Amino acid sequence: MKSTPIIAIILLLIVLNINAQNNSTWRGPQRDGIYPEKNLLTKWPENGLNLIWKYDGLGVGYTSAAVTKDKVFITGTTDSTSYLFAFNHNGELLWKKELGKEWIVNFPGVRSTPLIFDGHGYVLSGRGVIYCFNPENGEILWTVDLYKQYDGRVVKFGITENLLIDGDKLFCTPGGVDANVIALNRKNGNLIWKSKGVGEVSAYCSPLLIDFKGIKYLLTITTKSILSINPENGDVVWSHDLLYPNGIHGNTPVYRDGYIFAMNGWEWGSVMLKLAEDGKSVTEVWKSKLFDLEHGGVVLIGNNIYGADWTTKHFSCVDWITGVVRDSVKTISPSSVVAADGLIYVYTYNGEVALVKPLESGFEIISKFKVEGVKRDHIAIPVIDKGRLYIRYANTLWVYSISAK
Repeated sequence: MKSTPIIAIILLLIVLNINAQNNSTWRGPQRDGIYPEKNLLTKWPENGLNLIWKYDGLGVGYTSAAVTKDKVFITGTTDSTSYLFAFNHNGELLWKKELGKEWIVNFPGVRSTPLIFDGHGYVLSGRGVIYCFNPENGEILWTVDLYKQYDGRVVKFGITENLLIDGDKLFCTPGGVDANVIALNRKNGNLIWKSKGVGEVSAYCSPLLIDFKGIKYLLTITTKSILSINPENGDVVWSHDLLYPNGIHGNTPVYRDGYIFAMNGWEWGSVMLKLAEDGKSVTEVWKSKLFDLEHGGVVLIGNNIYGADWTTKHFSCVDWITGVVRDSVKTISPSSVVAADGLIYVYTYNGEVALVKPLESGFEIISKFKVEGVKRDHIAIPVIDKGRLYIRYANTLWVYSISAK
C-alpha cells in the first residue's frame, strides 16, 4: 500500500509529460524564442538544409507553425477567408477547416499563430475573432468576437497578438475603453475579468507572464505604455511610458531576474527596465537606438541580447545589464530570431536563413541559405521542434532537417 502514492506521482508525471508534448505556444515554451532542442547541426551543408517536406497552398499569411507530438498546425488566407490546416509529421494534410473573414486592408492574411494547450486549440484572426477548436478534427468549440463583445478598437495593421494561457485563463488585448485587457475562461470563452489598462489601444504585442519573487505578473504593451497586470483580477500594478508615438510594439518583452527588456518600433530603439523590490514599479536602466524592429524579437543568451534593427539594418549583440554594444554588423537584418542548442537561427525579411554562433563578446555567422519567394516580407517566426526547422513564407511551409543524429 505504501507504493500507491509513488505510483500516483509517476502516473501524474507521465500525464504532464504527454500534455507538454501536445502543447505548442508562440516562440517556444517560454515565449522567449529559445527552443529546448538538442543534438542539432552546428554547420549546414553548402547546398542548404535537407528538405523533409513542404506544402504549397496555405494562402497568404504571417503565422508560424504550431508543432505538437503528432501534428503540425498552421493558418492561411485565401480570397479574404482564413483556414486552419493540420498535417501529420510526414506532411500529409489531415484536415482543413474554414474559420471566417480575415484582415485584408494592408498586408492581407492571418497573423496569429495557433496555440495548442491541454487538448484545445486557439487562434485569433486579424479581425479580432478568437476561435477555440478541437485539435483532432478542427471542430470549432466556441468563438469570441473582441470587437463586438468587448469594445475592441481597430488598429492600422489588424490584430497580430499571439494568445497566452495560464491555467484556465486565456489572456488577450482588445484595446477597448472598458475592456482593454481581458482574461477569458479557456474552456468556454466566458469572461473572467476585464481591465481598463491605461486606456490605450492595442499595439500588436503578444503578452508574457513572469514570476517575480513568487508572484505572477502579466506584461503587455499598448500604444505608448508597457503594463504590468495582476493576472488574477486584471488590476494594473504599474505602467511605464515608452514615449514611442507610433504605437507599433509587435515584440514580446524579455524578462530575467527582475529586469524587463522592451522594444519600440521604427527609429525609437529599446529600453531596459528594472523592477522595484516590491514589484510595483520600474526604473529605466539603459536605452539603445538598436533593436527598433516592429516584429522579429530578440534572444537572450548568456549575458547578451542578440537581434536585428530596422533603422541601421544591423544585427547586434548588446550586453543585457549595461546596454553596451559588443558587436554590430550590417548583415542578416532586419530579421526574426530564435535559438536552440546554443545557436541562433535568423530569418531575414529578404528570405535568407542563417545559423549564428553567439560569442561572449559578439557572434559568428556560420551558415546561410535562401528560401524561395520574392525578397520581402519574410516575417513569420521560425519554429524548431524534434530536429526540424519550420519556415513559412506566404503560401508555403518548408520543413527542414537540422538534426545532427
